[in-house]
Amino acid sequence: MTADHTTPDLESLRKAVAAFGGGPSLLPVLDLTAAGDRRRLLTLLNAWGCRIPYPRGGEPDPFDAAVGAWAGRGRSGGLPTAPLAELTDAELEPLGGCFAELAAIEVGRPGGARKLGPTAASKALHMLRPHTLMPWDAAIAERLHGGRGPVEYVAHQRLGRDWARGLLAMTGLDEQALTLTLGGPGRTLAKVLDDYCYVRFTRLERL
Repeated sequence: MTADHTTPDLESLRKAVAAFGGGPSLLPVLDLTAAGDRRRLLTLLNAWGCRIPYPRGGEPDPFDAAVGAWAGRGRSGGLPTAPLAELTDAELEPLGGCFAELAAIEVGRPGGARKLGPTAASKALHMLRPHTLMPWDAAIAERLHGGRGPVEYVAHQRLGRDWARGLLAMTGLDEQALTLTLGGPGRTLAKVLDDYCYVRFTRLERL
């Protein structure tokens, strides 16, 4: 049974942002066709708890090769750039295939099987489009959508889009002013909503 999809209220969002210190969530602009930016992405993902192996001296680098190939197929450049609240259904639908392809890439050491997986893939896509796409983890995906596949990933972005639209309409503010009101200057609305999801559905804390 999935959780209630009601738009979170402002006080719940403030509490969620405060749980993370309310600081900015600004991310560097990444071009995954560049090896240096692929390494930056790997470092950022591991800082976010993804535990993707780094290559040892002389070993091939499966993460670099697979992410580079994914980007080389135009996947990263083809992601939508509009803010979360402005995403259209036409922009949402292709995200499922893009997410599934990224989640399935092999990132393990030679002789070991390790795919990037749905959590790390969602975080990578958020890092590429921090104003546009929400990340998730297993608990958020299962509790809100009943699964972690491409259909559920698109549903999560649609839910975030609808929440964002509702909040902007209710307050009459733009995204920057809204996140400032919520105690998160420099934070994107997509990340504020992820903060809420993490506290509410991963930590299972009342807000």
